[in-house]
Amino acid sequence: MSSPDWTPDSWRSKPIKHATPYPDQASLKAATAKLGRLPPIVHPREIIDLKAHLRDVAQGNAFLLQGGDCAELFDYCEQNSIESKIKLLLQMSLVLIWGADKRVVRIGRMAGQYAKPRSSPTEIVNGKEVPSFKGDIINGHALEDREVDAGRLVQAYHHSSATHNYIRASLSSGLADLHRPLDWGLGHVKDPTLRAKYSEAVNSMTDMLRFLHTIGANRTDKLDTVDLFTSHEGLVLEYEQALTRLLERPRITPTACSEPDGVELEPAVKEYYDTSAHFLWIGDRTRQIDGAHVEFFRGVANPIGVKIGPTTPVEDLLPLLRTLNPTAEPGKITLITRYGASRVAELLPLHIRAVEGSEFRRCVVWQCDPMHGNTVSTPSGVKTRRFRDIFSELRQTLLVHRQEGSFMGGVHLELTGDAVTECLGGGEALDEDDLSTNYTSYCDPRLNEKQALELAFLVADHYRQERRPLVPQI
Repeated sequence: MSSPDWTPDSWRSKPIKHATPYPDQASLKAATAKLGRLPPIVHPREIIDLKAHLRDVAQGNAFLLQGGDCAELFDYCEQNSIESKIKLLLQMSLVLIWGADKRVVRIGRMAGQYAKPRSSPTEIVNGKEVPSFKGDIINGHALEDREVDAGRLVQAYHHSSATHNYIRASLSSGLADLHRPLDWGLGHVKDPTLRAKYSEAVNSMTDMLRFLHTIGANRTDKLDTVDLFTSHEGLVLEYEQALTRLLERPRITPTACSEPDGVELEPAVKEYYDTSAHFLWIGDRTRQIDGAHVEFFRGVANPIGVKIGPTTPVEDLLPLLRTLNPTAEPGKITLITRYGASRVAELLPLHIRAVEGSEFRRCVVWQCDPMHGNTVSTPSGVKTRRFRDIFSELRQTLLVHRQEGSFMGGVHLELTGDAVTECLGGGEALDEDDLSTNYTSYCDPRLNEKQALELAFLVADHYRQERRPLVPQI
């Protein structure tokens, strides 16, 4: 339940970073009024279900896979783009289930990831200084559309709603049916050792599904569909406030972080839900404890993510958690770590010790974002990421959590189901000359479908190696 001193607009009294400078306040008022009358995009029951899943992740009983576009465009609201991301997340989750031997919770960076904070208000395009592209919810990428337009808030609602509608329709119609054969597409992998490992994994999963079919155990709706939740960075607070609703739901309260199975059913209560998505996160640039974004998200019942990295002082973590999650509800907060491969071993242990040595032990979901700390530019100025750096940060994060006795609960990836060429390396051994082949991101570079699947196999293999019994030396 939100604090009595909180209201959906109390964030307006706080200092705000990366605010959108709307030039036409009358248009902004009309757009937010329209949003306030439109139906919720997601239902509170779905949000409650996700919170229950994330409680399991926080306590080490499930794994969180979150992925999608860096900056989602309105143009991505079409059948092939939506289906390709669903299928990729499904394939990756199957690999992780096989490797980690845990249930996988799937969250897409989609159906609302339309805003991106930019370090500068302007950028140079074709030798001309123009306003920076901040995402389709704010302005357009075309040079003639760079002015901030409040009408895009309503456009974002309709594109998000249409994407959600097609996700639900696709899943209910059997797109994620595991009885169907899957095309794992591993022919691109050039390294023979990796290819042998991938083939072993695919053969193992194929044999398992064949066995279930033979004994009739696959005749269950558990193999017909999956849950897929949605998320985006809650950057544009005018949009988030307009879609926040005071709604009633049966309340389920975990008795304590140390009692993962204990719950108490209480009478129905009313709480505020941000119905723009199931899961929202606060970015690394907007997580100021006394700032507008933390103020807004401390009052909604949704599970909330917070990006933390090299600029996050250890002493800020507990005040931040106590502000956003004063009752230490398990799974309410996901800490999304993003240090860069060169600084994980130095910084992550300090953050883990601060949190796990407090009342938040086993309450927080620790999620690794190995993308944002590993962005580099080529000599020609093209932003990219090296596959080896991405995997290095993931591998080091897994090892640190193991050493500290905590759980790396999941991964947070920028990826696409398309055959883009934006990140270097991987099984295809993409080099700088390949980047121009199909570089389509309007912001940060994404893993393509092959690289993303490879990463899932590598993480799965790490877990299988951990579970493999030691052979006694004779």
